[in-house]
Amino acid sequence: MPRLSQIKKSEKAEKLINVARYIEAHADERLTLTQLGIIAGFSPSRLQRSFKELFGISPKHFQDEVRMQKFKRSLKEGENVTDAIYSSGFGSISRVYGEATRNIGMSPKAYRAGAQGETIHYACRHTILGQMIMAATEKGVCSVQFGDTQTALVSLLSAEFPKATLIHSQAQNKPELDAWVAALDNYLSHGAPKPEVPLDLKGTAFQNKVWKFLLSIKEGEVMSYGEVAEKIGSTKAVRAVGSACGKNRIGILIPCHRVLRSDGTLGGYRWGLERKKMLLDLEKQTD
Repeated sequence: MPRLSQIKKSEKAEKLINVARYIEAHADERLTLTQLGIIAGFSPSRLQRSFKELFGISPKHFQDEVRMQKFKRSLKEGENVTDAIYSSGFGSISRVYGEATRNIGMSPKAYRAGAQGETIHYACRHTILGQMIMAATEKGVCSVQFGDTQTALVSLLSAEFPKATLIHSQAQNKPELDAWVAALDNYLSHGAPKPEVPLDLKGTAFQNKVWKFLLSIKEGEVMSYGEVAEKIGSTKAVRAVGSACGKNRIGILIPCHRVLRSDGTLGGYRWGLERKKMLLDLEKQTD
């Protein structure tokens, strides 16, 4: 979800930003498109369409994202789960559990406790891109990251899930993870097929939408951030697409490296432009 201060201003954008700020201030209330349209001077259908073009998500999803952020803060501040649910405006326990699982990949109680009680297996390996760590929950791979040292990568994983049980994978504990790491290394180093593994996406609704689309970009192909925004039906959300690519934790398996600037230059990459260029060059060779 893009920050309101990052949206390029225009008269139309200013009206929509005012709507977004109203939603933020009244996230715990029931809001209708008619009500929000009056604020912007738009019809309900135009408000829905224009808001999605600018922010990449509908007003309803924006409100849910605001509620979810408030819910997360309440849990981290020690509020009990039931109180956090209702103070955030969700209105029902069953709804927030489904929404929270999609957004944070674990139960609300586990999130409040820094993933306490969750088990995450991880394995490290030296690759042509440097040190790599792969981590997986019971749902699937939740992280593939690259760095200079294994110690730094394990620290990064620990910081993200401070109270989870992190288990350095061995064959008897998580044999499939060891196989996935080896398969990904063989893909990078020897041109073997990219492994098909289950993924545990942990992001907002918009981020998940972008990441799932990236899975459809074939090896050897590239797209611009603008083209991705257009393909997912959010033409004006180019910056939000770039932000989602930058927040992708599952390198290579979710191929955010295949997204470039509109002028064909590399743009950004979470693990460094040198790695991005190497990946694109490798894929050109195997195309």
